[in-house]
Amino acid sequence: MGPPPYNGALPGPRARESTPEKTMKIHPVALIALPLVLAACGQGPAKPAAGPAPALQLSAEDVHTVRNASLAGGPAITGSIQPERRADLRAEVQAVVLQVLKENGDTVRRGDLLVRLDDNAIRDALASAEAASRTAAQSLEQTGRQLERMKTLRASGMASAQALEDTEVRRNSAQSDLEAAKTRVAQARQQLQRTEVRAPFDGVVSDRKVSAGDTAQMGKELLKVIDPASMRFEGLVSADHIGAVQAGQAVSFRVNGYGDQQFAGKVRRVNPAANATTRQVEVLVDFTGQKQPRLAGLYAEGRVETESATSLTIPATALVREGDKTSAWRVAGAKLEKAPIQVGERDPRTGDFPVKAGLAEGDKVVRYPASTMKDGQAVAAAGAPASAAPTKTADTAPPAARN
Repeated sequence: MGPPPYNGALPGPRARESTPEKTMKIHPVALIALPLVLAACGQGPAKPAAGPAPALQLSAEDVHTVRNASLAGGPAITGSIQPERRADLRAEVQAVVLQVLKENGDTVRRGDLLVRLDDNAIRDALASAEAASRTAAQSLEQTGRQLERMKTLRASGMASAQALEDTEVRRNSAQSDLEAAKTRVAQARQQLQRTEVRAPFDGVVSDRKVSAGDTAQMGKELLKVIDPASMRFEGLVSADHIGAVQAGQAVSFRVNGYGDQQFAGKVRRVNPAANATTRQVEVLVDFTGQKQPRLAGLYAEGRVETESATSLTIPATALVREGDKTSAWRVAGAKLEKAPIQVGERDPRTGDFPVKAGLAEGDKVVRYPASTMKDGQAVAAAGAPASAAPTKTADTAPPAARN
């Protein structure tokens, strides 16, 4: 057989290049598999470049200026707030409680009736004493008349000296009986008055101990009355530092229940003897100024100002503690700067810390730092218009985005 007829086509493999008018078509499966292939080769999709951190907005209240301030130093003092005028009212007679007229917290005036006790038995004793007193008075009057008659008879010689002396003895005995009867009457009246317990001064009932129907024995505590206007700080100071404490020194302290509010006082007296168990010395402190608590028994602690010094200070809220390191965020120009600092013992009056190193007078620090702050971060005043970020146009977009 001869060769096949020529049809005008060139022999060999088919052409692989497409014409310019035709575009290459990619199967959808290839698009899904492409990222997997790139990941296997250590390549991935391009990530957008991270931009600069946004500027931190700070108001005037957020920034503290470091200044020199006066700091107080001295021994620590702890104790409680107690009223100087206080009375523990106790039963002076044995009787049943009939009525309690005041409750805890009630204001009382001097002489107000607080507790009434049963007085029936005491009234009977008073009536008996008064009757005995009247009998003694009559007996004294009778013996007195007899003595006068005996003196007349003795003067006329009709009575002996012995009879006159016996009559005088009886008169003296009757006089003694009358005095004793009057004393019993006075005692019975005092006992009757003691069945009514009254306020010794203007104040407030702080603790009621009995109720109606209770039997009050001699010495049983009935009520406590305090004067809230006479509060004082009864504190204790270690004997190791008591030599530096003197009357008239200023004291600054805080009272439990009043938050960070500072109270001022002045040392009135230092106890001349230390406690045998704790070896602490009691120090009485009077409040100075109008500000003072009105509640008794509150715990208080502070410091006796035996010395003073001047130092740069920083508020406690501006400190950043990381282990044994302390730092603060300083505003340097328009950027943040993390400055390592050294601080001393906290001032008990203001709560600020003295700065020993790391900051200078006039430096501005962030008062309430956040954990998201970064060194070198831009700072802007709160309320200032933010700079417009550059927008990407078609000319600056990547070539892949323009296709």
